Amino acid sequence: MNRETKEYNQTLPLTYQEISNLIAVTIDRVLTEAENKIWHAHPVWFLNGNPIVGYSIQKKGLRLMFWSGTDFGEKDLNTRGKKFKDSSIFYNSVAEVDEIKLERWLDKSKNIQWDYKNIVKRKGRLERLE
Repeated sequence: MNRETKEYNQTLPLTYQEISNLIAVTIDRVLTEAENKIWHAHPVWFLNGNPIVGYSIQKKGLRLMFWSGTDFGEKDLNTRGKKFKDSSIFYNSVAEVDEIKLERWLDKSKNIQWDYKNIVKRKGRLERLE
């Protein structure tokens, strides 16, 4: 886990520190080639400059978001809107984190990607990466 992500996690309430540390360690283990940084004030992992997965604290709990998660075909991931392809899950205790599912979603995130990196250049239009 990079220094900025570790510092971000340490600012969270203890329950969310436990959840975020488990998630960050798992992401780092599965997405070994990903770059991790604080982006828009929360931890995000990128593959070739494209955002893949990140988390943040919201009213409902710690939100783990996959930028292309809508196409993972996973019932536990919730899709918010129709314009983008992101899906997420909320956690309020470390016991809620199913590491087997998390690893499966991370594996899918390597192969199922929409090009968010160039969304501004394409004027809001997403294209699937092959």
